[in-house]
Amino acid sequence: MSSDEKPAPAPRSLAEALRARDDASLAALLRSRPDLITPVPTDLTQLATRAGTRASVVRALERLDRFALQTAEALAVAGDPATYAELLGLMAGDAGDPAVAAALPRAVATLREQALVWGGDDRLRLVRTARELLAPSPQHPSPTGLGPTVQEATAGMSPGRIQEILTTAGLPSTHDSVSAVAALTALFTDRERMATLLAEVPADSLDVLERLLWGPPYGQVTADPAPRLRLLLDRGLLLPTAPGTVVLPREVALHLRAGRAHRAPEPLPPAVEAAATHRPQVVDATAAGQAYTALATVEELLKDWDEGGPNVLRAGGLSVRDLKRTAVALDVSEPVAAFWVELAYAAGLLASDGEADERYAATPAYDEWLDRPPAERWAQLAEAWVTGTRTPGLVGGRDAKDRTLSALGPGLDRSAAPEVRHRVLTLLAGLPEGAAPSAESVLARLRWERPLRGPQRDQEHDLRSRLAQWTLSEAEQLGVTGRGALCAHGRALLGAPPAPASARPVPAQPAAGRKTPAQEAPPVGRGGPGDKLPVHRHHPSAALSDPLAAREPLSPAEQATAAAAAARLLAPLLPAPLDHVLLQADLTAVAPGPLQRPLAEMLGVLADVESKGGATVYRFTPASVRRALDAGRTAADLHAFLAEHSRTPVPQPLAYLIDDVARRHGHLRVGAASAYVRCDDDALLNEILADKRSAGLRLRRLAPTLLATQADPATLLEGLRAMGYAPAAESAEGDVLITRADSYRTPPRTAPEPVPEGPPAPDATLLSAAIRAIRAGDLASTAPRKPAADPVAGGELPRTGAAETLATVQAAVLTGEALWIGYVNAEGAASQRVIAPIRVEGGFVTAYDHTADEVRTYPLHRITGVAELADEGS
Repeated sequence: MSSDEKPAPAPRSLAEALRARDDASLAALLRSRPDLITPVPTDLTQLATRAGTRASVVRALERLDRFALQTAEALAVAGDPATYAELLGLMAGDAGDPAVAAALPRAVATLREQALVWGGDDRLRLVRTARELLAPSPQHPSPTGLGPTVQEATAGMSPGRIQEILTTAGLPSTHDSVSAVAALTALFTDRERMATLLAEVPADSLDVLERLLWGPPYGQVTADPAPRLRLLLDRGLLLPTAPGTVVLPREVALHLRAGRAHRAPEPLPPAVEAAATHRPQVVDATAAGQAYTALATVEELLKDWDEGGPNVLRAGGLSVRDLKRTAVALDVSEPVAAFWVELAYAAGLLASDGEADERYAATPAYDEWLDRPPAERWAQLAEAWVTGTRTPGLVGGRDAKDRTLSALGPGLDRSAAPEVRHRVLTLLAGLPEGAAPSAESVLARLRWERPLRGPQRDQEHDLRSRLAQWTLSEAEQLGVTGRGALCAHGRALLGAPPAPASARPVPAQPAAGRKTPAQEAPPVGRGGPGDKLPVHRHHPSAALSDPLAAREPLSPAEQATAAAAAARLLAPLLPAPLDHVLLQADLTAVAPGPLQRPLAEMLGVLADVESKGGATVYRFTPASVRRALDAGRTAADLHAFLAEHSRTPVPQPLAYLIDDVARRHGHLRVGAASAYVRCDDDALLNEILADKRSAGLRLRRLAPTLLATQADPATLLEGLRAMGYAPAAESAEGDVLITRADSYRTPPRTAPEPVPEGPPAPDATLLSAAIRAIRAGDLASTAPRKPAADPVAGGELPRTGAAETLATVQAAVLTGEALWIGYVNAEGAASQRVIAPIRVEGGFVTAYDHTADEVRTYPLHRITGVAELADEGS
């Protein structure tokens, strides 16, 4: 700065401080506090006012890390304004602390960027609302443990009593209470004089001060205090605040604390410690195995609900009984079953059918999902898990009205879930490859990064801690982590940089005809098409020690790109699907690995799954063979299918089973009478009528080959099958009805949208437009104007006659100058604007409106008046 340039004046308000910011700084403020932009403020004064409202300040304080919050708490007990040196003294103490001194500039910069602090280092001011929230009071003790100042504590004390304290403390009396309080404050803030005063205090009295030193600073005394308390009261080291209550003055406490506002400042976040370390290849292989298991579990769940799943409760959700049945079917615990059900719902694969008798079933999107490659199917599930606000861990708990929270029901959305999941995975990505963290260190780190305040602190901390624990467990089940460590495709899902090539696992040799990873797609981040990683935005309170701490949750487009990259890394690690099974003489088939989809679907109809694991065992039964015949297959089709896909000869017992069931299948025909049984063999019908088990069906003969009943066809089919027969349903034309297990789907349903807390973070386009509008509005409200010739008393808008308005506007068109106008719209709302007139015709003026940042047309009769703007520098 040259010698003739004057330094910029110190801002006198938050609005002036915001006015001095550049667009990048304003964008950072609006991005970190999106509530300030809803709706867009008209100018910077309104932005500053909104930034100081209680709700907005509380929300901003809750998003500070522990050290930034400690800094704000220290400013709340410092002078107003405070210097940076005073703040450093409160944070580091008289002895100093290099770690605190190094971290304090970042904390102050965070508070400034969040518009919680404004002013230069010589005049730091905490916004008034934040000071009211953080300053000590009897109703709301400060986290610092400090009490009121001497001036605040003696506000209701009699002048005579104040003078007595002065005399006892060895100070000369004064003529008024104000100077007496100032003298006492000066004594307590003078380190040498205060040390001399405390040297005369007995040890038992100092013990009383020690008990109140770190808070709470209030204590109870009797009407006749003990001598050790009386001594402290006489010297002002304790001051009465109410009958029977005394307080340790802030200045005294700070002296005894050696100047520190906090007992234990925490300038650095606690490190995330590794509990175990595994080879990266083992981690990736384990996670890939879990990913495959996740796909198989979701398929099994929805296959079980193919013909319509459980009923929807009247209040919404899945009943406890149905959740237990699902858990038994999946062979998992109920909390794990709730996770898989909620994951399928979040991915849009499961929904209610919307019928009168509402039930859950797979959606049409499930069929599309099945047709995709396994790695892409996993990526869809993982993306839904990372971004969703549904929280399966809450299932079985109670809501605010003491109602049970059910799976797929209302009340499971928690807006903090995506943020906590992303942050936990980011912390895992910051560890060395293959390192699995200890859960305790992860929770400690999260508590440092978000030390919530207020009466809900414990409850919210408990929720965030549980969310973190659920994240670690769910990530392992889903295959995002392996053995507790973040895997390569989990890192890509997060959008983190890939591991070095030397540390990547080498996949097994691919099967014939299968592409290697290099042939299929280049690794993420190594120059392959579409491998550009998302750009991560910086959060000021997250500029911590690990390089990934500045990452925020990804935008939807970025998350989709990251999920695609994760799928490419996972694909070569998944086992290749097989086209064969091993048939055995005990009517079982062994699938030594995952099967190709057509083979798996057909085998799932023809046989029942008996056991799972590394290999799946299927068992053939008369019912399962009949199921395949009901689906339209013939005995010849089944023999050909087994011969084609078995690596072992088809056992004779299995061939006999198929032929035997096929011989009897369809011999009986069931249709609608209400229902009838038709058969060419009247002896077989006589056998059915003679069977005692058919009594409940109430069959009667209408003809030698025809039986009728009032039961519906479905009931009749089930009854005959229970008796050991193999009836087939037929249509009104007499054709056999073919039934398929996957015939029922819900109408098209979209995946549930996440439920965010508060307004969403603005994108770059909205930020740019909002900043232009705020700047333009600020220009209109603060532009200097020439004084009017005949000002209207008390009027804020310019007032001129119609002729003068027209003449001034026409002159501005010729000179190109900007004008300040008052304008009243059709609804009667008045506003002031800065315009640059372009033309005047037909009673309208067309001008560039600096306030709206666009060209607009205004009727001249709605302009209350015009005024010229003052020349720059005048």
